[in-house]
Amino acid sequence: MTGHHGPRCSFVAEAAGDPLEGSAPPAQRWFLLEHPGPWGRDALTGSGLDPAVVTAITGWAADAGARVLLVRRPGRNASGAVRRWFRVDSRPGRESVRGGAVASAAELVDAVDAPGEPVAGPLNLVCAHGRHDTCCAVRGRPVAAALAAAAPGGTWECSHLGGCRFAPALVLLPHGYALGGIPAVDAVGAARDYAAGNLDARWVRGRTSLPPAAQAAQHHARAATGATGVDELRPVAVEPDGDAGWRVELADPDVAVRLRERWVATGRPLTCAATAPGRMRVFDLLDLRG
Repeated sequence: MTGHHGPRCSFVAEAAGDPLEGSAPPAQRWFLLEHPGPWGRDALTGSGLDPAVVTAITGWAADAGARVLLVRRPGRNASGAVRRWFRVDSRPGRESVRGGAVASAAELVDAVDAPGEPVAGPLNLVCAHGRHDTCCAVRGRPVAAALAAAAPGGTWECSHLGGCRFAPALVLLPHGYALGGIPAVDAVGAARDYAAGNLDARWVRGRTSLPPAAQAAQHHARAATGATGVDELRPVAVEPDGDAGWRVELADPDVAVRLRERWVATGRPLTCAATAPGRMRVFDLLDLRG
């Protein structure tokens, strides 16, 4: 990437201590499509995929509140003609991964509605989309390589997730927990914990199927209660509280959290590609009972 001066966005965010909580990108569901690459800056439209496939997948995603990502095996192994696809539901209580394989673009058009086969075991997605943000490639690939060595079947590099300044970015599916700034050695442990039903709370940005205030509330409730289970602290109510406040009620264990939401001017670009200073959302903990 030419013309980049100064430190990379993720190193600056790390040094500044940008809060992770409440920053997971929104996704109720996911459609993952194996596409070895190269990936254009906009992965779906810029990677030479058949336009009919792009139209079918983006139409389904808009209706389903889904995120579409291209995925590939770490290490850039060129894949054959057959491509894997996965359709993931990350909504609380409906977590599932179904998938299949196709040999042609025409079959892919049907994949969004195909029943697919249940896929066993979690999927680890690591953002490694260098054309979108250099940090993701530079910091993501070592994490993907470490995870692939430990859990080869379930690990994929993926296209742009969102929140490049939190690279390396890891998403644990089907729950859709987004982790940020996680070193390779910790990523292997975090993926192992998740497969056993637990979270390493140090790196959690939030769950993509929950609103940002609920993500932040879970973060504070985990810190207060020590609850680490992937299904613990289920949001039962997320309500506005005054002008910029939120009241979030969580169950299993029961915790009530009050937060204030504000936007902070950072005085710096928030991604490697950005040129203007950005602002970030911050949640302040006002009160926690349980």
